[in-house]
Amino acid sequence: MQTATPERQKVTRPRADALRNRERIVTAAREMFVEHGPDVPLDDVARRAGVGNATVYRNFPDRDALVREVVCSVMDRTARAAEVALAESGDAFEALERFVHVAADERISALCPMVSSTFDQHHPDLEAARERVERLVAEVMDRAKAAGQLRTDVGVGDVMIAAAQLSRPPAGTGCLSADRFVHRHLQLFLDGLRAPARSGLPGTAMTMEDLRRPCDQ
Repeated sequence: MQTATPERQKVTRPRADALRNRERIVTAAREMFVEHGPDVPLDDVARRAGVGNATVYRNFPDRDALVREVVCSVMDRTARAAEVALAESGDAFEALERFVHVAADERISALCPMVSSTFDQHHPDLEAARERVERLVAEVMDRAKAAGQLRTDVGVGDVMIAAAQLSRPPAGTGCLSADRFVHRHLQLFLDGLRAPARSGLPGTAMTMEDLRRPCDQ
């Protein structure tokens, strides 16, 4: 007696228009979070995205889910920028420069503080995006050091915190006039990373673990 083969259920893929709506929502949310902070009304996000409120909530059941998606998408784009630069030129320092400038354009300095203030820092999606960025930047820096392009007394944490401090002020401050100086100041910082170093740095290289350590430790 033959056993009937169970029918395979078809995997439903999102329609193209549904994917476009989701992308529009994430783009609009990123812009408004940078301009006004993470507490901006989601109805305003929907209006800027050109979709209905129901479409926002269908894609993102709560504010935390939307903020997390925005931060992860920004991290993914900055990581891809460094990967593309490294693949196109093979120059590790150029890839590092590309990463830093794209990170500034993506407003990482304004978005990343939302991670600790609005939702679980250990969500698997967020950790995966963060680990990818950190792994890539560490790889690029190691290559640049091995090639004699990058001074040896700096760490990933040094680059990340300097890029954040030198790019746009935190969300909601209204200090937009400084934007035109961001890439100028970042390039001054990057030139200071080049080897051979003209001076020694006090203290030790900063790691990502140092950045995550509570202030009282």
